[in-house]
Amino acid sequence: MLSNALGSTSMLWDRQVPELERRFSVLRYEHGPRETMAEHAQDVVALLDEHGLERASFCGVSLGGAVGMQLALDAPERVERLVLASTSARFGDPEPWRERAELVRREGTEPVIDGTLDRWFTPAFQEREPFRRMLLDAPRDVYAACCEAIAGWDARERLHEIAAPTLVITGEHDPTAGPSHASVLAESIPDASLVVLSDAAHMAQVEQADEWNDAVLEFLQ
Repeated sequence: MLSNALGSTSMLWDRQVPELERRFSVLRYEHGPRETMAEHAQDVVALLDEHGLERASFCGVSLGGAVGMQLALDAPERVERLVLASTSARFGDPEPWRERAELVRREGTEPVIDGTLDRWFTPAFQEREPFRRMLLDAPRDVYAACCEAIAGWDARERLHEIAAPTLVITGEHDPTAGPSHASVLAESIPDASLVVLSDAAHMAQVEQADEWNDAVLEFLQ
């Protein structure tokens, strides 16, 4: 099961799905307008139920990784393995996220796109246009609600409760949830492993897809 980043669609996984589908059944989904991480995790449980799946390995990037952690805490029996990609137990102070939510509710996502792309990718990455369009088309109600969920997210005191086998993977140059955030996850979640990919920012699974895929597939198998 693949869970997206804020403002993205399941297109974010296009460089992973062909490799994953050689070995697994893959379920991608889109986030709804939920203002708490618990509600996002409840949506995942409902989706698993809808598809008749008792358990799944869950891979989430950024916001999706937070959803995965919440799922592993609230419904551990549903999680086979957990991949936490470019994510954090706390994405900084909550107020800037709430301010971004209000901005997007008023004006849409256009004012935040350039800054987002600069965090998602290193300057060397030249294929930004599809991701710009994806962010521009993001529904403002969903984007704003997800910002509220991120603002209220802080799982640092509960990471030791996560029992699923866990891989933490991030980009070396990720300014949002880079190696310092990943180290907190890997050191706090029992027996978690950590992979840091060079020459990648927040969307490491896009910039360094081959290396990312190899690490995740090795872990999942």
